[in-house]
Amino acid sequence: MPSSACFDELRDAEVGEESRLMTAECAKPVLLGNTMDRPLLVSTLISYAARSHADTDVVAVDSAGVTTRSSWGQIGKRAHLLSAALTADGIAPGERVATIACNDHRHLEAYYGITGIGAVLHTVNPRLHDDQLAYILNDAADSIVLVDQSFVDIAARLAARTPSVRRWVVLGRPDTPAGLPGEIAYEDWIGGTAGPAAWPEFDERSAATLCYTSGTTGNPKGVLQSHRSIVLQTWACCTGDGHDIHSGHAVLGAVPMFHVNGWALPFATAMSGAKLVLPGPNLNPEALVDLIEAEDVTFSAGVPTIWLGVVQYLQDTGRTVPSLEKVAVGGSAAPRVLTDTLEDDYGVTVSHVWGMTEMTQGTSGRFTHRVQRASRDDQRARQAKAGRELYGIELRVADEQGNALPHDGHSVGEIQARGPWMCGAYYLGELAEPDAFADSHLPASDGGWLRTGDVGALDSEGYLTLTDRSKDVIKSGGEWISSIELENAALAAPGVSAAAVIGLPHERWGERPLLIVELAGGATLDADAVLDAIRPRVASWWLPDDIVVAEAIPLTGTGKIDKKALRSHYSGHVWPQR
Repeated sequence: MPSSACFDELRDAEVGEESRLMTAECAKPVLLGNTMDRPLLVSTLISYAARSHADTDVVAVDSAGVTTRSSWGQIGKRAHLLSAALTADGIAPGERVATIACNDHRHLEAYYGITGIGAVLHTVNPRLHDDQLAYILNDAADSIVLVDQSFVDIAARLAARTPSVRRWVVLGRPDTPAGLPGEIAYEDWIGGTAGPAAWPEFDERSAATLCYTSGTTGNPKGVLQSHRSIVLQTWACCTGDGHDIHSGHAVLGAVPMFHVNGWALPFATAMSGAKLVLPGPNLNPEALVDLIEAEDVTFSAGVPTIWLGVVQYLQDTGRTVPSLEKVAVGGSAAPRVLTDTLEDDYGVTVSHVWGMTEMTQGTSGRFTHRVQRASRDDQRARQAKAGRELYGIELRVADEQGNALPHDGHSVGEIQARGPWMCGAYYLGELAEPDAFADSHLPASDGGWLRTGDVGALDSEGYLTLTDRSKDVIKSGGEWISSIELENAALAAPGVSAAAVIGLPHERWGERPLLIVELAGGATLDADAVLDAIRPRVASWWLPDDIVVAEAIPLTGTGKIDKKALRSHYSGHVWPQR
């Protein structure tokens, strides 16, 4: 008989030659294997960790600065209590339960307690504007919101604007109620349950998590991941070509858990039984280095701004991080100077990876056997790329007409992706227009690829070179200039602690690059020195036409440079006379 997958394909296939061929293919008799058909559910991750790694540490700092030393066994028990509280409150499978929370043990319990009963974990980024937060909560139609004590003021502003939310649960046990609808303290809420809830089994394709993009080009878009997709991407994260998370690691979760599910680290540490260290809201370099030292952290991950700050702190203080073996850097391009300093001065291997809300991780920074034996310069050239295609996510490059380009390392176009944990369509909630995201995915007849909006090239080994975001590429005199390469080159200049490049209108060339730099303490701008640092790394006509100093370069809620804000701020910039 045909497999269930064939029936699914027949149900979803478009009418046409391709679907007729698929029908014929799936109609052929299939010999099925005799393996057990057990669903891939998020609850199986915490069940495993609580069963086989019950005494492994989970260390968390909450928003009040209190450190809680827990374990996977205790996290599992409290996640069951949370499930019971949700069930008692009438939460049904498929209902959305939001979190506005930091990286601590209670948020970790929510990851498993919500998904364990088949409800949907909706992680909300508290750094977004109130209008975006209201849009997201209303679009998701959340029934309950778990909010950190430090974000109660956000909840107070949103409560009247989010009618679907019937209960606000304040994480912790606050002294003074905030007057929120259905408000209850988390510890009282889960402490009042009759007992641990048994986690049910259900279809692994059921929705597990909902995470919205940052909405820098319009309203935020919802990415609804299934239990199956979460487990598959978590497995990929634990492989040697992923992040190589294993039970011998102590992992510092520096990626916010409201951003792309913390890059799957809360799931991967449970799957592997690794020690997990959650830093709460304080991600300043001193606090992170203190935790790395105190907890013998061996692995962490985060955006480049996190690690640039850590490196600057280590250089300023003379401290070291001897336990730290490896960091994964993603979210935006990692400058060469960051890799060189971490590896040469502190013995920390840098794995440059690429992903997005729609897929979590899509590339790996792990060297192949051949590259491991290459020269240092060849290795660093690979590390400067955005990782190598990871099994499970298929990548291709397409030109403006949608034609696939060769993987030769030189042909530049839009990066497109597909795979079993790739967002196949954006979530259409209460507010989204049916055709709002019509251009985000190619039709099934053309392979169903996601248009990532990133511009770059792929080589024959699967290494990805990112040129820019499609909206950030600078077109000067009909030719493209990569803002990413200019930013990375500028960071090698003395006194430059952060750099951003935007394209602004130019009377002769259409657009020209403006370089905005943030200077280290006590430094002054030496424009010639900055240009001298950039000049050997790029074509001469790429050199910025002007350099300005900003007190602080604005970042988005996910720690990336906010190019939209910069373009607005410098829209009236006058180019110097040449």
